[in-house]
Amino acid sequence: SLFTKPTMVSVMQTVDTAHDDMIHDAQLDYYGTRLATCSSDKTIRVFDVRNRGQSLLCTLARHEGPVWQVAWSHPVHGSLLASCSYDRRVLVWRESAAAPQQHQQRQQQHQQWEVVYEHAQHESSVNSVAWAPHEYGLMFACASSDGSISVVTCGQDGNWETSKIPNAHTIGVNAVSWAPATQPSSLLCPPVASSAADDAAGGRGSAPTARRLVSGGCDGQVRVWRLEPDGAQWSRESTLEGHSDWVRDVAWAPNLGLSRDMIASCGQDCRVIIWTRRDEDTSWSSVTLPPFQDVLWHVSWSVTGNLLAVSSGDNKVSLWKESLDGQWICLNAPANSEEQ
Repeated sequence: SLFTKPTMVSVMQTVDTAHDDMIHDAQLDYYGTRLATCSSDKTIRVFDVRNRGQSLLCTLARHEGPVWQVAWSHPVHGSLLASCSYDRRVLVWRESAAAPQQHQQRQQQHQQWEVVYEHAQHESSVNSVAWAPHEYGLMFACASSDGSISVVTCGQDGNWETSKIPNAHTIGVNAVSWAPATQPSSLLCPPVASSAADDAAGGRGSAPTARRLVSGGCDGQVRVWRLEPDGAQWSRESTLEGHSDWVRDVAWAPNLGLSRDMIASCGQDCRVIIWTRRDEDTSWSSVTLPPFQDVLWHVSWSVTGNLLAVSSGDNKVSLWKESLDGQWICLNAPANSEEQ
């Protein structure tokens, strides 16, 4: 029950989570000061990991089955944590504000968290949950073994509304990830302020971009979904075929400063595929990383979108970066990977 927090190829910190069963996910918050972990023991644990320390802040135990994934919201929405579980639910947790005089004792105190929303509209396990870019408002997507994807939005009145993508993948959906709200090369062409109408349609001022999701399923496919301009429904924009077995995870890369869209997918077939396209009018192309020796469970991009972490069933984490000639290079020596 250990989670290792690496930087490049060296281990910075090891956190003993004290979970009683397998850990399925571990996520740092926006500032990198708190770590949330979830496990088959049905609990979520939140740690303060500042200054390479470790302090258990709270244990959240409201799920009735293994908890597969956790996700922190952007701090503009406050301190929110979403979790999804085999019990067919997504729970949204909110941290209670601490009084100023309590600030110095926060590391020694158990923080108070409350469930502010329960999403229970799926017929089977909810396998993935992801917050939308904060520019879209308070919104998350979740993927289920019942084959559907839910997009859940909190309105200004505080009420939550759900729209569904039914039959997104046959057999089930394993993973979902949002496209960035910013267009490729946005550092070169900063977006101007958008109008309310643009924002409702997912626009970015004079350079509107539609809201998009990517999903991976048990049918071995990666699919890109786009919200229609009227905001009424999601339509399938692309189907990316290259995996020969279940797709376990997908991750849309942050594109701030990059000149293209980029998606990573990994699967039961022991392969990682990098999908890229230059703009919305071009088709997706793919590059497959060198073969792995075990099933791959997770892919995760760095905040700049140029470094990819891959975790596999043999308890190894490898880090990959694209070279100037377009080749993907593993930054971990094999010996170092075995130590992880």
